[in-house]
Amino acid sequence: MKSRGTARAAGARIADQLRTMIISGELAPGERIGQEMLAEKFGASRIPVRESLKLLEAEGLVSIVPNSGAWVSKLDAFEFDQIYKLREQVESLAIRESIDGLSEDQVRRLDELVEEIAQAPDIETFLRVDREFHLLTYAGGSFSLLHELIERFWNSTQHYRRVFAQGFSAERQWATDAEHRLIVDSIKRRDHDVAASLVRGHIRRTRLDLAARRDIF
Repeated sequence: MKSRGTARAAGARIADQLRTMIISGELAPGERIGQEMLAEKFGASRIPVRESLKLLEAEGLVSIVPNSGAWVSKLDAFEFDQIYKLREQVESLAIRESIDGLSEDQVRRLDELVEEIAQAPDIETFLRVDREFHLLTYAGGSFSLLHELIERFWNSTQHYRRVFAQGFSAERQWATDAEHRLIVDSIKRRDHDVAASLVRGHIRRTRLDLAARRDIF
């Protein structure tokens, strides 16, 4: 029992590092993940490596094919479309539930993040700060399952947001920054309907922009 628990703990640590590698783009969608490579990289046996891959499979970040191996998950066009449509509904609900629970310090931080996003010097900084911004807007909600669902959706679509950000024109950057400022303004006014509508439209525009790029699937 103790060895099983030790393997699970080691698997969780490996999963944390793999998750970071996938979200950062160090491991690309469709890339094969060799168990031998992981065992050597993390100085672990195959048991915790398998545990880590199972954890990430449950999060939608890894696809495991029996008797074949594991790969970084890659969404097809249908899965992408469905996840983004789910995000439109789930995240608009999340901000409704969150607004009244956000502290003054959290709202001040949102103001800071809006400016950090607008001035981000590179794609990875933009992605990191944009993620912090949106997840913070939902932080006032108390339903943990909703937060877990949103984080899973964000993790599984990180590659597509990277592609989206890489294709930013000056006009699209301006529109994105303006939408962020409007979201914060609606939070300050405790306007649940407007905040939900802005979030839904913000996600929909990304979905439609990326859906036109068939080369990414």
